[in-house]
Amino acid sequence: MPVFHTKTIESILEPVAQQVSKLVILHEEAEDGNAMPDLSRPVQAVKLAVDNLIKVGYETIHNSEDQILKQEMPPALNRVEEASVFLIQASDMLRTDPYSAAARKKLIDGSRGILQGTSALLLAFDESEVRKIIRICKNVLEYLAITEVVESLEDLVTFVKNLSPVLTRMAKEVDTRERELTHQVHREWLQRAIEQVKQLTPALISGIKIFVTTKSQGGPGLEEAQSNRDYVTQKMSNEIHEIIRVLQLTTYDEEEWDADDITVMKKAQNVIDGKMKQAQDWLVDTQAVVGGAGEHALRQILEDSLCIANRCVNPEDGENITKTVSNIESMINALCELRQQGKGNTPQALSLSRGIVQMLRELQDKCQKAVTASERSGLKKPAHTVGGKLEQAQRWLANSAMDDKGLGQQAARMMISDALKVAEGLQGPKRAEILQLCNEVENLTDQLNDLARKGMTNSPQARAVAAALSQKLNQLKSKMQDALVTQVADDFMDISTPLKMMSDAAMTPFGTPRREENFEEKARNFSNHASKLAATGRSLAKSGGCNDRRTVEGIQTCAQQVDDLIPHMVKAARIVLMNPANQASVEHFDLLKGQWTENMEKLRGLIDEAIDTAAFIRANEEGILQDTDRTEQAVMNLDAPGIVNNTSSIARRAHRILQVAKSEADNSEDPQFVERVNDTINDLRNTIAPMVQNAKILAQNPRDPQAVGGWRGANQQLINAVGRVRQAVGDRANHQYPPHGSDFPAPPDFSHLNISDHGENAPPRPPLPRDTAPPRPPPPETDDEFEMTFPAPQANQPIMMAAHALHMDVKQWSSRDNEIIAAAKKMALLMARLSQLVRGEGGTKKDLIDCAKAIAEQSEEVTRIAKGLAMDCTDKRMRTNLLQVCERIPTIGTQLKILSTVKATMLGAQEPIACPDGSEIVCGSEEDMEATEMLVGNAQNLMQSVRETVQCAEAASIKIRVDSGYSIRWTRKRPWYT
Repeated sequence: MPVFHTKTIESILEPVAQQVSKLVILHEEAEDGNAMPDLSRPVQAVKLAVDNLIKVGYETIHNSEDQILKQEMPPALNRVEEASVFLIQASDMLRTDPYSAAARKKLIDGSRGILQGTSALLLAFDESEVRKIIRICKNVLEYLAITEVVESLEDLVTFVKNLSPVLTRMAKEVDTRERELTHQVHREWLQRAIEQVKQLTPALISGIKIFVTTKSQGGPGLEEAQSNRDYVTQKMSNEIHEIIRVLQLTTYDEEEWDADDITVMKKAQNVIDGKMKQAQDWLVDTQAVVGGAGEHALRQILEDSLCIANRCVNPEDGENITKTVSNIESMINALCELRQQGKGNTPQALSLSRGIVQMLRELQDKCQKAVTASERSGLKKPAHTVGGKLEQAQRWLANSAMDDKGLGQQAARMMISDALKVAEGLQGPKRAEILQLCNEVENLTDQLNDLARKGMTNSPQARAVAAALSQKLNQLKSKMQDALVTQVADDFMDISTPLKMMSDAAMTPFGTPRREENFEEKARNFSNHASKLAATGRSLAKSGGCNDRRTVEGIQTCAQQVDDLIPHMVKAARIVLMNPANQASVEHFDLLKGQWTENMEKLRGLIDEAIDTAAFIRANEEGILQDTDRTEQAVMNLDAPGIVNNTSSIARRAHRILQVAKSEADNSEDPQFVERVNDTINDLRNTIAPMVQNAKILAQNPRDPQAVGGWRGANQQLINAVGRVRQAVGDRANHQYPPHGSDFPAPPDFSHLNISDHGENAPPRPPLPRDTAPPRPPPPETDDEFEMTFPAPQANQPIMMAAHALHMDVKQWSSRDNEIIAAAKKMALLMARLSQLVRGEGGTKKDLIDCAKAIAEQSEEVTRIAKGLAMDCTDKRMRTNLLQVCERIPTIGTQLKILSTVKATMLGAQEPIACPDGSEIVCGSEEDMEATEMLVGNAQNLMQSVRETVQCAEAASIKIRVDSGYSIRWTRKRPWYT
């Protein structure tokens, strides 16, 4: 079946599909009784092109050493050649008899064969190119596997000399491949993995060097050095396995996230397959080192197997995998114990090794079957963000009669779970408010569930409960966001001090009292602080309200990297503590500190992007006022340390406000906004130093009224400056068009209206009717046609469901004076029509092809409007997000045209058979079924991309250049629950 994961494949298949679509339309017109035209010239042109393609194909086979290519390409070449013969025969027969049914059948079979054969040919060649890159990646993995045998500086020099060229070649090949891919997410995954490899390479060399020098000098810290070396090696190995996995992907779901169960399971399965040989080699080698890379690979396989088991759709699969892992782990522990006792060659040890090898193969098979079964189940789970869960719940509430397999209700209940976790870190009224809302949401969800069980989903009572639940869910989301903004303001006030204190403790000279106790305390503080920052980041990604996948996944990735580095940072610092004179240990610690700081700053930057800047400044302003109160209390208690701590907190919060405000100014191209914010930034910056200076004087003499007055005056100036920064940044957020999340105005109060009994106040009598009626006023511009003509989807209509999701998003906006909404609404209707055509509900092959072309044209229109809007947007981040989202739409639209052409060649060509997913789509052969599945996936991706584009366009529309001539109006219609 056609795949479009590279730009080359797409550019070749598109013109082929265009020609085939013309032949399909001619074929259909002939079925209506029309004579077929003479096709000899176009068919001859196709034959020449096919002959050239076949010649090049066989030359490629002859020159290639890839045995798989030599096996897979000839059948594709034969299919193209046979299809060309069919077209020639059909042309000859039609010249004799323009009405020949047999000729028409050969024509459609030949057209289908040309398109599918060319696609198979291109895919075989592309897979061969991917295998070349994978071989280079595996060469790097082989070098990483021998890091544990590098035991001298000479070995290290040789290792680096051999690793550098193959690593450089891998990076170059992956970069080239990344630019060739059409799926934006695949490109991002490759970029992220290769950047990690590049970042880890210096740490790898440094880690090996510190291990070698520590071992050669015979000093303490060898265990920590080995652990750090193995960690970096493992980390690089995992990233290269991820590169190999992504290189082999050919399709993508626009709604897929890194944290999706299927994605996580596939990644784990890929690691299991990649580590299997290394683990088996360690098992059969009776002299292998316990605790070496082979054992690590073996235990990694068990961890990833449990990861798969925990996400299995079928509980029995998960139980079987868990039981096998437990048995293997017991056998590994016994084998390691024997080898440590020097009994690795005994019959008992050899029997254990053989048994583990056999059970590993069984475990690999069980994991593969579990992944396949979970993927085929098609079960959807709640989204990974609170915004996504709210959308799923709202969709359920809007149409509770539709069977969504319990997804909406599950999303609502998971929002409760997320909110309870957020409440754990709160105190006082904020905690009570969230707990109260959780109880109310749970009660309303239970009520709606009970009504559904009684078959009363469409009753007035059910609609009232749904409306109340919708309102409470929105309130819960808002409270969670506010709480997390406050938590971010508190936790990310200072990210560097605990690391600096641990570093200073590690460099303390020998002989200093309590040297080791002090280091352990500082290391513990660093670990707790870093873990808290990572946890806050993950909590914000999950429950903070940001729906941008890149930002959310970026936060999760950075948080995981920070967590992974924590123990190795402590170990590297401990090596320095034990060997302060070892320059290699100091350099290694400095390198890890740089990486940790870079990851932490990146995490903080992503978190700042994910939260509302004005709300963040407001939270810090509240924190400054609280710190001010605590400082006043410390002054009353003559508590100098308390004065220092609280005023230092005020200064750090002020610096954070400067940081985010400066980021907002740098992100904007609105000169007035930038000037206003920069002026307030300068004012705030000028108040920090006087406040700190006065605080120092106050801490030295808390009894001095003059010192107290000096600090209070300086601090008040700082507080006032913070308020001005908040107002300058918030002006932009407060003057939005249209206002986001604004409630609809309340109806006017008619309670005081009455009919007067006094005639003198009566209005004048209207004139008598005339002979001719006045002209009828023009009808109001509404979207009633769009609302009325959209068909209701069923659970077994995947394309219709995707179109309906877009319909539900855009129906809340008026099409009047809004081109992008008008185009999106038209796309939703066209996609609904495509669903009917693909399902065989009326229409012709020509209608199917024309409908796909119309969708592609509307895709171009949506992209054109979105790009124009992006160019006029003064917010750089919003502009980038909008461009990234809309630029993938034309590619998916082109792919839809090709897939629709493939489907058109198959309609009516074979006897229909049942579709495995239960959908009522007419399918014939296995190829037809595969084409239909790809068409469904493509339609879903297109609708999802348009939805995201509309959302980004609406957000960007509030920050448009004044002189842009922007004419799009976002007029929100009354939602269903009002």
